[in-house]
Amino acid sequence: MITKTRKTKETDITVALTLSGRGKSNIATGVGFLDHMLESFSKHSLIDLNITCKGDTHIDDHHSVEDIGIVIGSLLAEALYPIKEMERFGSANIVMDEACVSCDLDLSNRPFLVFELSPTGKVGNFDTELVEEFFRAFVLNACISAHIVEIRGKNKHHIIEAAFKSLAVALRRATAKNERVGIPSTKDVL
Repeated sequence: MITKTRKTKETDITVALTLSGRGKSNIATGVGFLDHMLESFSKHSLIDLNITCKGDTHIDDHHSVEDIGIVIGSLLAEALYPIKEMERFGSANIVMDEACVSCDLDLSNRPFLVFELSPTGKVGNFDTELVEEFFRAFVLNACISAHIVEIRGKNKHHIIEAAFKSLAVALRRATAKNERVGIPSTKDVL
């Protein structure tokens, strides 16, 4: 388990992460919908997560959501790099009722995000525009390349949850141990 704390004028966040965990989580971000998404992410990635966040949610949820993505992503990078004996590439299509979202990723140590989800407005009190903010902060700080693309869907909750689950399953597949690959790059470093 590795731990990181980030304190700013806007947030006070502590995250503990175990890459090869059992999908257990204890999450209290002050943003209910994000808690639900991160619990699902933990469960399906098999990454253990303990997260506490005190943020300026009286303004809005933006700072909390983005900063949590920063901290989780930076811990993931710490746990991953330098990569060896891992698959490196992962993908998953996740269906939730009418919704289907695809995530393809590369543990490349070169951050890049393609984000193509349609939800606008709110899910409960949660601004859906913050989903992209979370994924961008996560991907950039984890130093991974991820393409998160909505294949179809109508229900905002289903689409967003399918995105978090597809990232989780793709990440679980990419981090799968494989001794035969050694360092999974022709450059001999990632």
